[in-house]
Amino acid sequence: ETAGWYSEPIETLEDYKGLKIRFAGLGGKVLEKLGASVTMMPGGELYQALEKGTIDATEFSMPAIDQILGFNQVVKYNLFPGWHQQFTAQYMLINKDEWARATEAQKALVEASCTAATTRGLAEGEYKNGKVLAEFQDKGVQADQIPRDVLLKLREVTEEVLEEEASKDADFKRVYESQQEFMESYKVWDTRAYVPADL
Repeated sequence: ETAGWYSEPIETLEDYKGLKIRFAGLGGKVLEKLGASVTMMPGGELYQALEKGTIDATEFSMPAIDQILGFNQVVKYNLFPGWHQQFTAQYMLINKDEWARATEAQKALVEASCTAATTRGLAEGEYKNGKVLAEFQDKGVQADQIPRDVLLKLREVTEEVLEEEASKDADFKRVYESQQEFMESYKVWDTRAYVPADL
C-alpha cells in the first residue's frame, strides 16, 4: 500500500490539519489526532469525490490497483510509504462445523491454496508496482516519500492509538503484544540479513 493520493504534498505535520481524507481503520484515527478530517467511503466513489473536491486525499491500495481506479487522473501526489498498512491480508472464512467435517487432506489443500494465493499476490504486486510507478512519472504524477520527521511523528501517534485500543479491548491487546514480540525478535534478523537499499 501507499500512504495515499493527495491534491497537495505532505511536507510537514501542519499539512494534515483540516485535510479532508478518506482513510480506513487505525490509520484514520492517527490522522484525526493530527487534525485531519477523516471519512470513509466505498472505493467506487473515490474518483468522483477527489474530482469534485469532496475529499482532498485518499488512501486505497497499491499503485497497480490505484491506477485502475484512475486516481492519477485527478490528483498528482502519490505518497510513500504506506506507514499504516504495509500489507493487505486476505481472509477466508469457513463454517466451523464444515471445517470439522473436512478430511485432513481437504484441510491441507485449502491451507496450501491460501498460501499459494498470498505468495502469488505478493509477487505480482512487487512486479507490477515498479512498472506502474514509472508510467506515473510520464503522466505527471509525483511519487514522493513522506519526510522522515513526519514519518517519525506518525509512528509516535500510531503507538499512542495502538496503546489506547489495547487498553479497551483484551483481544486487541493480546494480538498487539504478540506483534510487538515478533517485531523485537525479527529486528535481530532484519538488521543483519539484507543488503542496505542504498548500496
